[in-house]
Amino acid sequence: MVIDANMSDSGNEIHRDESASLISADRVKGTSVYDSEGEKIGSIDSVMLAKKSGKVAYAIMSFGGFLGMGEKYHPLPWHMLDYDTELMGYRVPTAAAALKDAPAYDRALLEVPETGAAAWQGDTDTYYGRQSGGRAGGMSQGLGNGADRL
Repeated sequence: MVIDANMSDSGNEIHRDESASLISADRVKGTSVYDSEGEKIGSIDSVMLAKKSGKVAYAIMSFGGFLGMGEKYHPLPWHMLDYDTELMGYRVPTAAAALKDAPAYDRALLEVPETGAAAWQGDTDTYYGRQSGGRAGGMSQGLGNGADRL
């Protein structure tokens, strides 16, 4: 089957840095995140990859604040996000109100290598009901979808 380099089988434009089933991490940044009711709750600031497996482990969702002040960042386990083609964004399986108690951080903590990641990863894994392996990429897979914590 030959696919036009600029079109997918659904007729949506495919950019040079993606395919029908893959997308560049650069294009994920800024994508809107919606709650289970379809209300926008934030946007993807970055993705965190497991060093050894190369798989996406977390999406860092930015939310709140005004003109960059007071903004917080929620690490979300990647498996919680489901891309919704109608919304053209990611949907999480919970209402926005349920995220108010979820771990959220200032950018400065998220950017601290190793010690910062260990702190937020452990808190995030605990909150969403996942078992942390202590270091990025060392977490156990398949321990639930986290919906039971929301």
